[in-house]
Amino acid sequence: MNSDIDDRAGRIKLLLMDCDGVLTDGRLWLTGDGDEQKTFHVRDGQGIGLLHQAGIKTGIISGRASGATERRAQELNISFVRQDAKDKIEALEEILTRAGVSAHECAYIGDDVGDIPVMNQVGLAVAVADAVEEAKRAAQYLTKANGAHGAVREVCELILKVQGRWEELVEVR
Repeated sequence: MNSDIDDRAGRIKLLLMDCDGVLTDGRLWLTGDGDEQKTFHVRDGQGIGLLHQAGIKTGIISGRASGATERRAQELNISFVRQDAKDKIEALEEILTRAGVSAHECAYIGDDVGDIPVMNQVGLAVAVADAVEEAKRAAQYLTKANGAHGAVREVCELILKVQGRWEELVEVR
């Protein structure tokens, strides 16, 4: 592993992420009654749960508002959810204050140009494998997995392994 990435991941106390394109594959299924459906990966959820067990906080900053996102965040006990965030930097600053951590102690996973301002502010900027080129260039770490295909889990594992918590959390009892 890259020592710069290890140093950055070792400081993380808060993982924030975009939703569409990161927790989902970015596609929206619009129903006739005005609702929408999204697909989430269970391994991403498991990774988020393991972060919580290690005392690492999580949050979502999304430019869209969605009942599916709210429901998934509740299921996973994600502490900070900012939807319809037209200014993601404002949302980041609010969450950092509420979480009591610095931007240096925060990681952010993004996939598109709207995520770049946040990626430029945090201690560990991550882009999913199928992110747009501009987001990839803004990232210090690029996942092997695409959004909605285990990319969040990959980042959770990275953080927990670097912090020496992975083995104790996944130990078979």
